[in-house]
Amino acid sequence: MENTRQQKIAKQIQKDVAEIFQKEGAALVRGSLVTVTAVRVSPDFGYAKIYVSIFPFERSQELMKELEQNNWFVRRALGQRIRNQLKSVPEIQFFLDDSLEYIEQIDQALKK
Repeated sequence: MENTRQQKIAKQIQKDVAEIFQKEGAALVRGSLVTVTAVRVSPDFGYAKIYVSIFPFERSQELMKELEQNNWFVRRALGQRIRNQLKSVPEIQFFLDDSLEYIEQIDQALKK
């Protein structure tokens, strides 16, 4: 169960990472729609799991590799934004949130 401070920091990280993808990381996502769906922060704020949804689905694996390779870029940009709220920038790791793809598969199955 996350406490209130964890939830506030997670929401701030979610907002900031989405803004990084939109502005500074536009070359990183190159023509894909990347949505930050959720962020989970450890109790000591040393680690953050960032869940992203990618459209089109076919590029998701390629883009996830790209995000992992450029993890340092996103973490540095995040650090510049949250430096006044946290002592240190959390280690970040990206996870694919494929719930939208799953919903689409169910929808297609129901139509058949």
